[in-house]
Amino acid sequence: MAALLLNIRPGDEVIIPSFTFVSSANAFVLRGAVPVFMDIRADTLNLDESQLEALITPRTKAIVVVHYAGVACEMDTIMDIAGRHQIPIVEDNAHGLFGRYKGKNLGTFGCMATQSFHETKNFTCGEGGALLINDPQYIERAEIIREKGTNRSRFFRGQVDKYTWVDVGSSYLPSDVLAAFLYAQLEARETIQLKRKRIWEYYHGHLRGWAEERGVQLPMVPPDCEQPYHMFYLLLSSLEERQRLIKELKARDINSVFHYQPLHLSTMGRRLQGDKVSACPVTENISDRLLRLPFYNDLTEEDQARVVTAITDFAFAT
Repeated sequence: MAALLLNIRPGDEVIIPSFTFVSSANAFVLRGAVPVFMDIRADTLNLDESQLEALITPRTKAIVVVHYAGVACEMDTIMDIAGRHQIPIVEDNAHGLFGRYKGKNLGTFGCMATQSFHETKNFTCGEGGALLINDPQYIERAEIIREKGTNRSRFFRGQVDKYTWVDVGSSYLPSDVLAAFLYAQLEARETIQLKRKRIWEYYHGHLRGWAEERGVQLPMVPPDCEQPYHMFYLLLSSLEERQRLIKELKARDINSVFHYQPLHLSTMGRRLQGDKVSACPVTENISDRLLRLPFYNDLTEEDQARVVTAITDFAFAT
């Protein structure tokens, strides 16, 4: 929907971090755009704002920012660059619902923001999402696109006596059952967020000393950011060490997983870039070393203690 609303067309360029899920790129590629993949910072794993301006060309039609793990990108700098070049920002806020940057909610910076309610998110309906619109000029057309390209929403409000097909669109509505399932969680959001805060802080408190001793990086949350406690990860020293720890945890019936594979090196990413494959060394390095720990609303302290024990028992290669 965001790509449709921005009138993305073949040949347009959209700047996207390589370290993200494929949906961030697919939405624009489906409109014929060429993704321009950029690297991330080694601390927050968000796009490296210091590299952003150099990637902007006359063909740049959007900048997609991804708030990784719900920790905000450096939005002051990004908004300043986008504003000077008059390029719209779309926030991929799949991880960041109820997170904040300098006291302002994530998802309220760009002209639009996308939310995910996939099963791995803090609030879930299995599959589904939401489009947050911060620029009123897009609201009316968004309603039409959401309703299969018809002005059905205006009909329901009594603004027209019948509705008809007026634009492109598709069926972007969740079912009533899924919406109700999600709404009940949003009503209990304070309780859910408190649970997730406890889980995150338990991991951080019990692994901080071990991580410092072993040279393992834990999630970094800058002082200006309030995170929504979406995930907890470790950055091991190498791919080999990461894979060994996954195997060790699995042997103890603990599921741990890696995360995004660099989009710029993917089969489709290479095809779209042609002979201009992006240089994203930090993305490649981080992708090889990152390990996500079990993290869900009802994770008990007892189970977390098992996870922590298994990690601290892990024998590092010498």
